[in-house]
Amino acid sequence: MAKKRSLLSRWWFWLALLVVLALGAAWLLRGEALTRTGEAGTAYAARVGCSCRFVAGRSLEDCAKDKLEGMELVSLSDNETTKSVTASIPFVASDTASYREGYGCVLKKWED
Repeated sequence: MAKKRSLLSRWWFWLALLVVLALGAAWLLRGEALTRTGEAGTAYAARVGCSCRFVAGRSLEDCAKDKLEGMELVSLSDNETTKSVTASIPFVASDTASYREGYGCVLKKWED
């Protein structure tokens, strides 16, 4: 019985290792494109969310309704003190837009 259990344990180990390797290979092949798309999406969402929240004066929950189709993974959070909205996609990208009197909402400077 103990021998059967160790074979089963090894089977799960090799399956998990195969899944991790497949995900790693997929990330290497498409990861940069996903990151670039995520950066553009979070920048757009932060800027629009900030304008909605601090220019139009709507609640962040109401502003989240304005997200475009395909932006379901983007989450918004606001900071009343700094008058900023941060949009993020977990493990991919994040960007912040801040309200500035006379300029509206502006993104923080991008650095390559």
